[in-house]
Amino acid sequence: MKELGEYLDIHCGGIDNAFPHHTNEIAQSEAYLGHPWCKYWFHVLHLNDARGKMSKSKGGFLTVSLLEEKGYDPLVYRLFCLQSHYRKPLTFSFESLDNAAQAYQRLVQRIAALSKEGQPDQAAMQPYREQFAAALGNDLNTSLGLTVLYDVLKADLSDASKRALLQDFDQVLSLGLLEAAEKAAQKPAGKELSPEETAEIEALIQKRAEARKAKDWATADAIRDELAARHVVMKDTPSGVEWSVTGLD
Repeated sequence: MKELGEYLDIHCGGIDNAFPHHTNEIAQSEAYLGHPWCKYWFHVLHLNDARGKMSKSKGGFLTVSLLEEKGYDPLVYRLFCLQSHYRKPLTFSFESLDNAAQAYQRLVQRIAALSKEGQPDQAAMQPYREQFAAALGNDLNTSLGLTVLYDVLKADLSDASKRALLQDFDQVLSLGLLEAAEKAAQKPAGKELSPEETAEIEALIQKRAEARKAKDWATADAIRDELAARHVVMKDTPSGVEWSVTGLD
């Protein structure tokens, strides 16, 4: 109250804080103030892994520093989270994060290819603004908001209109899309992998697949970390693992 005053708009927290922590907080605050205190309570469901809820007590939890050590951009993790709804538990795996990394890279490349010429068409843009606002107004449905973003890229709009809409949307999503696209557009073409490097990566991917099949998770994780250090992004498909390398110099 000292810092924010006697009226709050939104109070956030994990679902495990809803009772008794937040009910007590409401009782104490409103008894002291004598008037309603907070309009909206935002409770996020848990982030899980294959073993269940992530927690410090179990020794399994994520930090941004850990993801960065493994070669992941934190904005990729943000995209991974935005693809789900906060009222649903989210199951984390590095395979899912690899898929998000590939999706983020494709998204950035598509934006980088947009022309900067011309002026946005405000009338043509308005329906997409309304769709995005409706998605976020529907209990913060970020997954649907991302769908509108992809719809903009596929729409019959000028590139200038698309860039303007994406810039508007990213004020909410905070994915750094235009900044990343600018860097991608300025970056000189990277060198191609040699046949030896390609063969080595494919051998590691095959070895990782065999380790996973044998439930040798330690070996599989070690190989995944090695591939991540090489900026290898993998995606599981019905026909096998597709992979690419980002950030080649």
